[in-house]
Amino acid sequence: MTIKAMACELPATSGVPLSRWHAPDLARAAIEQGIVASISDTTIWRWLSADAIRPWQYRSWVFPRDPDFAAKAGRVLDLYHRRFEGEPLGEGDFVVCADEKTSIQARLRKHPTAPTAPARTMRVEHEYERGGALAYLLAAWDAHRARLFGRCEPSTGIEPFGNLIEQVMSAEPYASADRVFWVVDNGSSHRGQASIDRLQGAFSNLVLIHLPVHASWLNQIEIYFSVVQRKVLTPNDFTDLAEAEARLLDFQDHYERIARPFEWKFTRADLGALLAKLQRRPSPSTSQAA
Repeated sequence: MTIKAMACELPATSGVPLSRWHAPDLARAAIEQGIVASISDTTIWRWLSADAIRPWQYRSWVFPRDPDFAAKAGRVLDLYHRRFEGEPLGEGDFVVCADEKTSIQARLRKHPTAPTAPARTMRVEHEYERGGALAYLLAAWDAHRARLFGRCEPSTGIEPFGNLIEQVMSAEPYASADRVFWVVDNGSSHRGQASIDRLQGAFSNLVLIHLPVHASWLNQIEIYFSVVQRKVLTPNDFTDLAEAEARLLDFQDHYERIARPFEWKFTRADLGALLAKLQRRPSPSTSQAA
């Protein structure tokens, strides 16, 4: 159907000065272009809804530009499925996902939050005072044992991240493990060969595994961070920074008691299919040339 095809193109393709389509805009454009004599936006919404086409929605993403994306990401996916360099992991091998959730603010509301009541949702005062910010470092999500280690620090950096590494690697079973694979992104506190030399030099059984650039979505700790954001930090309502830190650490203990390993289903084969699909799309330079 022509209108559905139009909805699946950017508005600029039809010469319409919009960033994304809404049903009334599609109805107006269809009439102006002579596709139909008349049509309602409700009809268009019904047609699009039947095929789950929602041009008014969008999400941000980053196109993979790392030339070694497949190799680097594949190595991490293998670890999640308990394999490394073609061999199964042993009983003495562990996989830990690490990252930092930075700049967590303590917003001090000027009036107390009103709890949920019959026919009324929770009410959170719009005005607040800033109570400072902290960096919540969580680097001990054991991907196969659902074990958590966390720290709250006033800032991020090599030293705070090193404190977290020490916290984990000095505890059992990691201290006496054969290998502890740490999956990290390319943040400044654990970036590049220098971080590998520093951390693997300090702990002989530590193996640092870097994700490709802009691939934090492959780091399982980000799943936990999303849980923290939804269940602890939204709405942001604290009396001071100390309460924010206490609630984060208390939630960590609570979550670890009920947590199970994430059911990670994305495999190397899925990654290969995704990258092949992206390669079939025209690049920005190709689109502009066309």
